[in-house]
Amino acid sequence: CSWRIPLGSLDWLESLVYSSSILLRFHYVVSARLDSTRSYGQLESKDIFIAVKTTRKYHKSRLELLIQTWVSQAKQQTYIFTDGEDKELQLSAGVNLINTNCSAAHTRQALCCKMSVEYDKFIESQKKWFCHVDDDNYVILPSLLKLLSSYHHSQDVYLGRFWFATGGAGFCISRGLALKMSPWASLGNFISTAEKIRLPDDCTIGYIIEALLEVTLTHTHLFHSHLENLQKLPTDTVLDQVTLSYGGFENTRNVVGLVGGFSLTEDPTRFKTVHCLLYPDTYWCPKLKGGHRH
Repeated sequence: CSWRIPLGSLDWLESLVYSSSILLRFHYVVSARLDSTRSYGQLESKDIFIAVKTTRKYHKSRLELLIQTWVSQAKQQTYIFTDGEDKELQLSAGVNLINTNCSAAHTRQALCCKMSVEYDKFIESQKKWFCHVDDDNYVILPSLLKLLSSYHHSQDVYLGRFWFATGGAGFCISRGLALKMSPWASLGNFISTAEKIRLPDDCTIGYIIEALLEVTLTHTHLFHSHLENLQKLPTDTVLDQVTLSYGGFENTRNVVGLVGGFSLTEDPTRFKTVHCLLYPDTYWCPKLKGGHRH
């Protein structure tokens, strides 16, 4: 986090930074490994509440791509939290678009306002898992289901990446843990908590869970943000990840290195390429011809 940190939060942050410096050395080793022998019943996609944080100015440039790709496979469990009305998008796409009435500014207060609404809507939904992503993330739904099936929603589970190192990769919280967060997160209390420690939304989530509830983040390398070098992700593992992203990294295009039926000009984010490899029957995907995609 780039925010100025109050003295009261320093001990907690210092311990986290110290532990993370050790764990980051084992980037692909220390992770939430999926154990195929461990499962807690049949988790269904309807059990997951996927919150997408966006803003009105990105409805066209970012949100429409998500709706065209992964959200189209998860409309019932995906809730898009924005800061402005868009009746046209809501009607044409048939998505759960929630106007938080929060400020459109990219400030700590505005971000925490949206997260507060996300939390309350999740609790209200009665779903088993809360997963938060940004509007530049692609969610690979089969991988998400597989990951969450390794845990029970009544346990204290907080899954994700180092929020202060790669923010924007996404995270998931079990219902059992989310309910314990209520004194500091429900009905506007999240905003009050964030104001006390003067940290943004993802950091406040980490503070409530790790500092106040003393539940440790379960680190997983399956969540990815635009702040890491996505070109380094082995191409044969891309479809096994939970979230992907895109953006710029050290002044170069930062996308996964997948080759498919779309050129970089046609698919600069590579989200369409990923989607067509996962869902080849999608009507707009290039069709297979002679065993090759054209």
